[in-house]
Amino acid sequence: MSELGALSSIDALSAALAQEGYFADRRLATAVFLALRLQRPLLLEGAPGVGKTELAKVLARVLQRELLRLQCFDGIEQREALYEWNHTAQLLHLRAAHDSKASEDLEREVYQDRFLIRRPLLQALQAPAPGAVLLIDEVDRADEPFEAFLLEYLGEYQVSIPELGTLRANITPITLLTSNRTRDLHDAIKRRCLFHWMDYPDLARELAIVRAQVPQASAQLSQQVADFVARLRSDSFASAFVRLPGIAESVEWTQALVALQAAQITPDLVQETSGVLFKQQEDVLRLNQLLPELIAD
Repeated sequence: MSELGALSSIDALSAALAQEGYFADRRLATAVFLALRLQRPLLLEGAPGVGKTELAKVLARVLQRELLRLQCFDGIEQREALYEWNHTAQLLHLRAAHDSKASEDLEREVYQDRFLIRRPLLQALQAPAPGAVLLIDEVDRADEPFEAFLLEYLGEYQVSIPELGTLRANITPITLLTSNRTRDLHDAIKRRCLFHWMDYPDLARELAIVRAQVPQASAQLSQQVADFVARLRSDSFASAFVRLPGIAESVEWTQALVALQAAQITPDLVQETSGVLFKQQEDVLRLNQLLPELIAD
């Protein structure tokens, strides 16, 4: 679908995402639609595995835009997000031209565009038509100085480079930020973004996702996976686990069951494949303890 068609309405956007196997509920589709129409960054918060990162990937495919990803981590620096100079090439140029040019000319030359190494933020601002989708992933892993650095980009879609001045977007990038909420983000970041909290999907939406992502699974097996994971996340059991399985784990578990040629879920299969659903030993042990209650029906 073209970008114009996907943006014609919330329903059109939902349908375009669904064609790519991403089933957004009405609130999420509305948040994305408004972010696109208003040209505002969209901050997605929620537990790991609820589809935040996947949304950016699917949106890039739907809108036929390049996906640029800035993966945040503790200690990330501006040069890893915006740009840095190719110092080796600059030094070689200085040596080659040292005897033939004045020092002022050399200084200007070494800060030419050809010596500039663009990182995701600058790539997004300078992306050719139709523009880019920029994913600033797990921004909560970065520190507060890095958040402050992002403010100019998020508020004005521009960045300042001392040697080149202020660079503004050729085409406004579609910008999604994700956070697993390992810490609270500063209000200045939130004010520059639209916000959406992503929760685990309801049973019907999870079933649709599993069927779309693992079409080789039988209808019975897909239904059992969706029912079992929904039961894990229910009020009766959710508090027993450190981290609940997300959509990604539901899909991967279904793929594992298909690989094992399972016709239906059994207690033995759950125990044998528990490492697909849970990534912490405490949760695996707790799952085994609660298994009789979980599959009682």
